[in-house]
Order: sequence, then structure tokens, then C-alpha cells
Amino acid sequence: MSIRPTSSPCPCGGSSFDNCCGPYISGTAIPPTAEALMRSRYTAFTLKDEPYLRATWHPSTRPSEPIIDEKEPIRWLGLDIKSDLRLRKRKVDLSHTPECDTVEFVARFKTGGRAHRLHELSRFVREPDSDSGALRWFYLDGSFPEKK
Repeated sequence: MSIRPTSSPCPCGGSSFDNCCGPYISGTAIPPTAEALMRSRYTAFTLKDEPYLRATWHPSTRPSEPIIDEKEPIRWLGLDIKSDLRLRKRKVDLSHTPECDTVEFVARFKTGGRAHRLHELSRFVREPDSDSGALRWFYLDGSFPEKK
């Protein structure tokens, strides 16, 4: 895991790391929304922070194998949040579930000299943490929209 200077910009696109994803990754705060968790998970990928990624992945879908390949030379280039789907659904469906949310994003990265895009619809669930009992968001799974 690499350490990021706290005064530098946050990899997720937020202001400074210590005012954005830093408190979530250090464990001093819990992401209040699915989008905040998604942003912090992107930042954790850029920092190769396997423990944070595991802690924020729902136990029912968390892989047993390593999430980060330390040997893979990947450089994360940026994150674009496309939508927080629950906010859009609220206008149409008043019976939304506040314990579930979906965030659509595009993450750009470079590996092997080639640029790539990861476009995902990530599903999140909010439930009590097994250790503290505090309500928190967990990454559940994701799907990849078909290219047009």
C-alpha cells in the first residue's frame, strides 16, 4: 500500500485527500453515502489498499483471492461519477429502499502502455457492521453496461 500526502488532491477528484477520502480509508469516519464509499474505494485502488477494499466489500460477495495484484503495473487516471441512481428513482418511485443504492461510474486507467475505461453500475447495501454494529455502506457487486 502506498501512502498519499494528505495535502495532495484526492485521487477520486475531491479537494484534498485529508478532506475527502482520507478519513474513510484511515477509519476515522464512515462514508455517509454509497457514492462516498464508491469514491473512497476508487482511491483505495489507486493506493493499493487491500485491507480497506476488503473491509468495504460485503461479506456475501467478497472474493477469497487477492483483490490487488501487486505485480500489475496499473496507473489510475481519473474517476467520473455518472449518476447516483437512487436520487433519480426517487422522482419516479416513492417506495425506494434507503438501504440499497446504485452508482454508475467510469474509471480510467493505464496498464501495459494502453489506456482503458472501466464503466460499471455498482450496487451497494447499507447494514450494520459486524464489528461495531454501526450502519455503513458496503459494495455488493457491479455490472458493466453494454457499449453503444
